[in-house]
Amino acid sequence: MSTSENHASPDDAIVPDTKDWTWVLERPCPDCGLDTPAVPATDVAGMLRDNARSWLAVLAGDGDGLRRRPSPEIWSDLEYACHVRDVFRLFLVRLNLMLDQDGPLFPNWDQDETAAAERYREQLPQVVAGELAEAGEALAAAFEAVSDEQWRRTGDRSDGARFTVETFARYLIHDPVHHLFDVTGERV
Repeated sequence: MSTSENHASPDDAIVPDTKDWTWVLERPCPDCGLDTPAVPATDVAGMLRDNARSWLAVLAGDGDGLRRRPSPEIWSDLEYACHVRDVFRLFLVRLNLMLDQDGPLFPNWDQDETAAAERYREQLPQVVAGELAEAGEALAAAFEAVSDEQWRRTGDRSDGARFTVETFARYLIHDPVHHLFDVTGERV
């Protein structure tokens, strides 16, 4: 094998996350500190807005610094922000499916494939900031509009995980909170 064949680009170094994170619905996260089971689903909209504001502060940093990975296998701050933006977008689609259909099956999403295909590390921080704020607000507004009986509606992932809108909201909020911890080191 030649040297060029043996050299992986930084984007290739990320090890895909294959964990089943649904355990956060049962116990607090020992890393970020979020006690997801104790979060009232009706608080998620406000938490999304607060989280998005924190990401805007992160994205106001130096562009080169935002693209720098702490190590080759860990996303940069910009890559994490792009991921959070896309999580907000994806979860809005999934929430709408749950509200509009009976027991929908969510389309699969490969976050690592998306990061590579969308070239997260090459995106402009100021553009990502605007998109993240917009996606976070749209998702927060959608959760605010959920009526009492809609919190019990269900949706399923292809791996067999079943969510109600209520558990879906709590599961969701852990992701951007945890990734903000990944970037800032600050626990909730």
